[in-house]
Amino acid sequence: MEKKQSLTYGTLVLTASSLFNRVLGFVYQILLVRLIRAEGIGLFSMVYPLYVMVLVLGSAGIPVAVAKLVAEETARNNYRSAYRIFRISFIMITCCSLLLTVVAAVLTPRVLGPLFPNPDVTLAFTALLPGVFIVSVCSAFRGYFQGLQQMTPMAVTQAVEQAVRVVAGLVLAFILSSRGVAYATAGASAGVVLGEAAGLLLMTAIFLRYRPAVAVRRGAVTEALGHTCRRILSLAVPVTLTRFASTALLSIDAVLIPKRLVAAGLELTEATAAYGKLVGMAETLLFTPGMITIALATALLPAVSDAKAQGNPVLLQNRVSSAIRITLFIGMPSAVVLFLLADHICGILFGYPDAGVLLATLALGAPFVYLAQTTTGILQGLGRVMDPFKNLMIASVLKITGLYVLTGSPLLGAKGAAIALAMYFVILALLNLRDVHRHTGFTLEIRHSVVKPVLASTAMALVILGIGPALDSIWTTVYALVAGVGAYGITLVMVKGLTPEEVSRMRAIAGRIGTGLRP
Repeated sequence: MEKKQSLTYGTLVLTASSLFNRVLGFVYQILLVRLIRAEGIGLFSMVYPLYVMVLVLGSAGIPVAVAKLVAEETARNNYRSAYRIFRISFIMITCCSLLLTVVAAVLTPRVLGPLFPNPDVTLAFTALLPGVFIVSVCSAFRGYFQGLQQMTPMAVTQAVEQAVRVVAGLVLAFILSSRGVAYATAGASAGVVLGEAAGLLLMTAIFLRYRPAVAVRRGAVTEALGHTCRRILSLAVPVTLTRFASTALLSIDAVLIPKRLVAAGLELTEATAAYGKLVGMAETLLFTPGMITIALATALLPAVSDAKAQGNPVLLQNRVSSAIRITLFIGMPSAVVLFLLADHICGILFGYPDAGVLLATLALGAPFVYLAQTTTGILQGLGRVMDPFKNLMIASVLKITGLYVLTGSPLLGAKGAAIALAMYFVILALLNLRDVHRHTGFTLEIRHSVVKPVLASTAMALVILGIGPALDSIWTTVYALVAGVGAYGITLVMVKGLTPEEVSRMRAIAGRIGTGLRP
């Protein structure tokens, strides 16, 4: 059995994979926008949350339960029990996802019509449906490796999945674009499924090659079956509720925002295009820095579970503190860049500089977006899976109210939707931080974790603003970005934002990566 990867190394591995995926994803998004325009992106953005909602039901929260329970068992060196948990979970998730895929295929024409006035959504959603079974089965493997704190299989398969998705999606969208936006969008949807299928095949091969050599006694499985199922479901059901509520609320957004934009005076096609700019462009850029915090949250779940299972409060505090600090050190400069360079970035990448006002508005909540991701991973690792769900519901009620009121205003329109979303991110992150403090005793160290990155981010802003009048091309924008990042890094070093231990750890990890050593 391979040894566990450290939290920092596991985060780095997933971050490298996320960076690769983001680069490909940007290329994909840029070309797709120029191929099917804002209306097509809006169309895809409407059906995708509904697909994810079905996917959440198909996986039933079991991968998170697998990761947590496997982490607990391996912390006790009980690899036999960890493998048994995976086997039972795999059977459960396979049956559930297969049944749900069939049911969804039958009900799709009857459900989508009343939800969306635009009939083009049906074709795109139908093309996505096979992915429910494929992704659900693959997620069982990923949960197992995540529980073992082996992040490399997840990173490799995600990279392959994204590569196939980009190539297949663009090719199919281009071939079908001559038949209209609906068929081009369906081609992009089919590319998603093909990428997921490639990821499943590779993950299966990795599992068969590296699965643990443990014997499972039949008697032990029979005796433990009921108890193991209850353990899995006790974690999976709350996670499913949380994720289902989250994706259901995104689906509500996909229905509500275009309708409120129409109420604000836009035509249906204009509202669809405006929604595409908000979700397919501005939100895409907003979530890009989150590649690190999502990787961190993924690695945190087993790491926090491990520390809790060991009964080591000092280790637990250190991991929580490190995660929050990393998140703030990423979130603050990201907000500066997205706010100050919004118009230029949207114009250069997508050809829609008018989407910049939406991105700049969302950027006000950027640090809180990433904090919400990290703190959710911490709470799930602590086994407090209902806390993120409660916080999500509270924040979402306020968000939907804001979307209804602000988006319907003729003076605000899509900008009103961006304001409501930014407020939602702030509220959700603060509620999660409150619960992390309540369960771990963690207290944010203001001077080191907030003041220092704020100072460095201010230096970055001053540099970018100083270059601002010369921003007239892609090269000057890149120059402003590089100069701003350099100012941030230099200022952070000057104010001693990184501790000697963190610097030493980063150097050690970089050295291991450079020499190609395995963790």
